[in-house]
Amino acid sequence: MSGAAAGAATADGTAPGDGTVGLSVVIPAYNEEDRLGPSLDAVTAYLRTHEDRFGPWEVVVADDGSTDGTAALVTARRDPRVRLVAGERNRGKGHALRQGVAASRGRRVLLTDADLAAPIEELERLDEAIGGRGAAAIGSRSVPGAAIGHHQHRARELLGQAGNLLIRRIAVPGIRDTQCGFKLFDGERARAAFAAARLNGWGIDVEVLRHFHRAGWPVAEVPVRWSHQPGSKVGPLAYGRVLAELVLLRARSVRGADVLAAILFLLMSVALYSGRLFDPAHRYLPDSMQDQNQWEWFFAVTADNVAHLRDPFFTDLQNFPDGVNLMANTAMLGLSVPFVPLTLAFGPAVSLSVCMAVGLAATAAAWYWLIVRRVTAHRGAAVVGAALAAFAPPMVSHANAHPNFVVLFMIPLIIDRALRLCTGARVRRDGIVLGLMTAYQVFLGEEPLLLAALGMTLFAAAYGAARPDVARTAWRPLLTGLLYAVAVCLPLVAYPLAWQFTGPQSYGSVLHGDDSGNSPLALVSFAERSLMWGDERRANALAANPTEQNAFYGWPLVLVAFAITVRLWRRPLVKALAVTAVGAALLSLGPKVRLPMTDTVYPGPWALFAHLPLFESVIESRVAMICAPALGMLLALALARLSATTRIGPLYGGLLAVSLALLPLVPAPLKAVDRAPVPAFLTEGMWKPYVHDGESLVPVPLPDPGAAEALHWQTAARLGFKLPGGYFNGPYGPDRVGIYGAVPRWTSTMLRDVRYSGVVPPIDADRRRQAREDFAYWHAGALVLAPQPHDDRLRRVVTQLVGHEGKWTGGVWVWDLHEGR
Repeated sequence: MSGAAAGAATADGTAPGDGTVGLSVVIPAYNEEDRLGPSLDAVTAYLRTHEDRFGPWEVVVADDGSTDGTAALVTARRDPRVRLVAGERNRGKGHALRQGVAASRGRRVLLTDADLAAPIEELERLDEAIGGRGAAAIGSRSVPGAAIGHHQHRARELLGQAGNLLIRRIAVPGIRDTQCGFKLFDGERARAAFAAARLNGWGIDVEVLRHFHRAGWPVAEVPVRWSHQPGSKVGPLAYGRVLAELVLLRARSVRGADVLAAILFLLMSVALYSGRLFDPAHRYLPDSMQDQNQWEWFFAVTADNVAHLRDPFFTDLQNFPDGVNLMANTAMLGLSVPFVPLTLAFGPAVSLSVCMAVGLAATAAAWYWLIVRRVTAHRGAAVVGAALAAFAPPMVSHANAHPNFVVLFMIPLIIDRALRLCTGARVRRDGIVLGLMTAYQVFLGEEPLLLAALGMTLFAAAYGAARPDVARTAWRPLLTGLLYAVAVCLPLVAYPLAWQFTGPQSYGSVLHGDDSGNSPLALVSFAERSLMWGDERRANALAANPTEQNAFYGWPLVLVAFAITVRLWRRPLVKALAVTAVGAALLSLGPKVRLPMTDTVYPGPWALFAHLPLFESVIESRVAMICAPALGMLLALALARLSATTRIGPLYGGLLAVSLALLPLVPAPLKAVDRAPVPAFLTEGMWKPYVHDGESLVPVPLPDPGAAEALHWQTAARLGFKLPGGYFNGPYGPDRVGIYGAVPRWTSTMLRDVRYSGVVPPIDADRRRQAREDFAYWHAGALVLAPQPHDDRLRRVVTQLVGHEGKWTGGVWVWDLHEGR
């Protein structure tokens, strides 16, 4: 601001914003000599006749370094209420508005362009909308009741609509018309928002609205009369420039602590996977058992289906000739499809490794974002809470090769969107977004989505009981939003789900045994991969396998969580989180609960759900995974509370207790071993003369959930041949019960038994006939035996079944089934 302008601003002894002026009208101007005069006449004439409504007024013309007679036109006026704020050079509308609003003194501030595209008489509508305590009312051309007198050129209108749509998505959701320059603000809030603004272009309007949105200041959108005026200075490239400015502004608004948190989570994930991450093609996670082979195959077959425009929901590369219903398996199309370019370029081992490492870090970052947004703004406390939510023992267990239970970044976003619905602010919009998010999560993992829904239900019931007043106001918009979500989600997932439950190779519930629940001791014991307290023998005794250690939070954390709950019990959020954690822990015990060290068995709460559709396929011990984010949020609340205390004893005592509870949970890097090399017979294409079109290559024994290395052979051979058997979920029997692997046949069962037992059964004519029938069913072109335990006995059995010796080639024994046909 020039010295003359500053003097004019205070010539009457009135300080900016002291409340003696009722209304300030701020008009930005750059080379507006031709249009500004009539506009000033209209504005001042209107205000003189409405002083009884608006009180003392002023007009501040913020000149943006005009080179024509704009400034002289203003200073020539004899009315002291019309003032000039002159810029030394042209810097943009945003800079002019920032200077003009800073010089204003009104209890309210009206912004209007020099062309008066919206007539000054429309001020009455804005004044009525802002009311006695409103923060802002903006003129809009996009809400019902608006009238457009003279349209812009159609191309300019379309460009403006497209730019407006993008701007709304980036910066100001909920505001339809961000570009209209006719806005009425509470004066103090306007001066605060413009002082905080950084943009110099006309995108400052959006930046200021974003400031109001973040501050929670209500903004009313009011229909106005508007008419396009020739000479607009908003060119076609302005929209792109504003969008770029807003994106950069949003990037600059990210706190350094948030960036450091994301980097920390990525480093934690890299450390966890350090044994395999840097050489994924030649390293294997032994605690994944056969899951790594299976998941690499899922990524490979998805990439192959997409590259060749085949059905992404089905394949016969495994379990030939019946095939595999990929939608009924955890193919995770929501990530395996986007990862297709990486899979095709570097292979499924690299793709899966990157997916899991980055996905785990992204999950932690998503929990961090939710905690900061909904639980506590204390960044340090949020880091600890999010780390527990994403790197708790159950998550580390599944990190061995269950990406559907590790890559959960959508779950915190879904929770936040559901909470937004409870406010009733933008029910339709948030309901639609929730529906899209839910549809995407279906393609990431249906079981985690079901568990998340169960956890949210526990939380909602507990919070509603603690705050019935909130429940009474929230249930209606929540229900309405959920109906919108269902209406959006169902059409997107209807066909895939219909294929999953009724398509080829579909099945009903999966058999997991009579009781797959946690032992009560598992909830208070330490996991195998605990860096300090790991006990492999005890952990394996309390869990089905290393990938299903779904509890193991340790007794110190349980005690600390109990103490936090007691200390902060008055807070409804604490009550809801505690009930959620306890409820999930109890449900994870399964339908039958055996008291430790006794033979006494009681019915468990999961018995209420065990036979319900969808729930009957859940491994109930996994319900304890819900405890991880609930406990993480309780810790975040406690740490935030501790950070605010000035008493040294409670501060250090609390931090020590939390540290002692978390130290036993710090995970050691996942075990990784060198991977057995794939025989040259497969990698170098030596198999091709033996397997004709429509035939399969039969490994000896056939791949199954206990030994699925043949799936790795297949991916190493770029899916060039088909396999009978395999590791997947498919139907069994007339009831189509879900089982792991292919339907057993006599030959596949016999070969598997020989591999594990070393016992060779007598091979007679009936068994040779049965083998020929099985070979014919599999359309077998060749049998392949790689070196393995009891391979000499397997070789003897196959030779007797086929009737001739095999051939040693490319590191394997091969029996060509075309010989003798």
